[in-house]
Amino acid sequence: MMSYRAVLLCLVTLTLPSALAKPPGVPPGPPFDPPGPPETPPGLAKQTVRFTVLHTNDHHGRFWRNGDGELGMAARKTLIDRITAEVEAEGGEVLLLSGGDINTGVPESDLQDAEPDFVGMNLLGYDAMAVGNHEFDNPRDVLAAQEALAQFPFLSANIYDADSGDRIFAPYQLFDVNDLSIAVVGFTTADTGKLANPDYVAGLEFRDPRDVAATLLPMIEQEHDPDLIFAVTHMGHYANGANGSNAPGDVALAESLPAGLLDMIVGGHSQNPVCVRDDGSGEYADFGPGDPCLPDNKNGTWIVQAFEWGKYVGRADFAYRKGRLTLESYALIPVNLKDDEGNVIVEPIEEDAEVLAVLQPYQDAGDEALGRVIAQSDGRLEGDRDVVRSQQTNLGRLIATAQNEVVQGAGFGIMNSGGVRASIEAGEVTYRDVLTVQPFGNTVAQATLSGDELLEYLGEVASKQIGSGAYAQFAGISMEVDCQAMSVSISAIGGVDFDPSGEYVFSIPSFNAAGGDNYPVLEVIDTGFVDAQILAEFMEELGTIQVADFEPMGEIQYLNSLSDTGCQLE
Repeated sequence: MMSYRAVLLCLVTLTLPSALAKPPGVPPGPPFDPPGPPETPPGLAKQTVRFTVLHTNDHHGRFWRNGDGELGMAARKTLIDRITAEVEAEGGEVLLLSGGDINTGVPESDLQDAEPDFVGMNLLGYDAMAVGNHEFDNPRDVLAAQEALAQFPFLSANIYDADSGDRIFAPYQLFDVNDLSIAVVGFTTADTGKLANPDYVAGLEFRDPRDVAATLLPMIEQEHDPDLIFAVTHMGHYANGANGSNAPGDVALAESLPAGLLDMIVGGHSQNPVCVRDDGSGEYADFGPGDPCLPDNKNGTWIVQAFEWGKYVGRADFAYRKGRLTLESYALIPVNLKDDEGNVIVEPIEEDAEVLAVLQPYQDAGDEALGRVIAQSDGRLEGDRDVVRSQQTNLGRLIATAQNEVVQGAGFGIMNSGGVRASIEAGEVTYRDVLTVQPFGNTVAQATLSGDELLEYLGEVASKQIGSGAYAQFAGISMEVDCQAMSVSISAIGGVDFDPSGEYVFSIPSFNAAGGDNYPVLEVIDTGFVDAQILAEFMEELGTIQVADFEPMGEIQYLNSLSDTGCQLE
């Protein structure tokens, strides 16, 4: 049976007036004040209780400031402490949550199994985190060690042991926040089984969070009767629930439940600032650092997400009175983000000295490790700009092959030449060499097209003109490219004869899948794996790179062109 709180919340429309003061320079969210519910009968009223939820997500190894002096956990600590002191001075309390994906993205972190990141989270005082799909990028014993190191719970209610049927993480945690009882439930994208290394998710079952929530949340209501129920998720926010080929995300979760049963979702995974237009369309607003942000609200549930990498700390100031939750102010506060001239956009944030002192040895160790030899090459891997943008090269093919191998079921790979920034000479190959070749930190996406769709897509991509960064490097596919007609004839993919009626999976940089280099936009699943990390691990596994194994052998033929290595029409 639902508690009075849950019944009442079914009638509530939350409000967003700008009431609490924000940190200097950070504008409040835009006003949004529909009529409130009837007053609670005498005797059931509760004094107004104020509290603040701070949140981040998709940290991806960014424990240290970047090369431009942005981000970093030391500056984040200063910001969190400042907000906490402000909130407590006004009689409130703070709850600090993470939407997951602490692992994978920066070599200094990856090489140390994200230990500095979890140590940093302890110092910053996180209360709970959702388990992200990238928490499964390492063997399970590494994940267990990370969970033991963390001084806060890893939450996921929908990951089960396939044999026993038991959950492998705590499904929820109860918090006392300024005398309010708040249940925080965790959920992980059901796509994790497809995105993670099969060896690391073997024996696990990733159930649909909507099905799990439908039974778990009423059980929490009945057993604990909390004042509020929040979810901390790693599922993705997709405007109006249009998740495409991705598993259902936060909007779908909110809309699947009785109205008002779930009060807030702190999300991650899609790595976008969830700021919606104030016209009721549910579409994303045009948001930049320092701009006001109106979070999404679906079915009585506030839904927030703070982009990625600790670029922002999300701040939601709430008031709770008479069974009614009011979001009084919301902002995404940038952490030393700078403009094109190198100026901090909102206000400089000093780095916390204690956090710097604790994390410095990790940064030093990671920097030293970048000089570590990961492979030997018996010849030059060609990535010079004037070469890689005008012909198929061994390095272009090696990169496309490495990316292809991390995408489950992929038959071939595409790599834009603009993403190849240097050659690698014969001899020892270090991690630093790899980062010189691929410095942008792009991720690799998984695309799926029918045979006929693929012919149309490659007709445009493979005919990009030589000399441009859009010129495509290929691995695993044999075809002829008609440069004048902008069409292709595919003979084989992955060594198997091409079938126009078949279905084909391939790897492609997320940059290009999103339309970069003027490629057609694709509906993809972003694996989240960073290109340089993929290349380094592929080279390390090879040990010795035989460059002849990656030399182009005429698999891509260009017709009706002034050049036989690419499309050149004039």
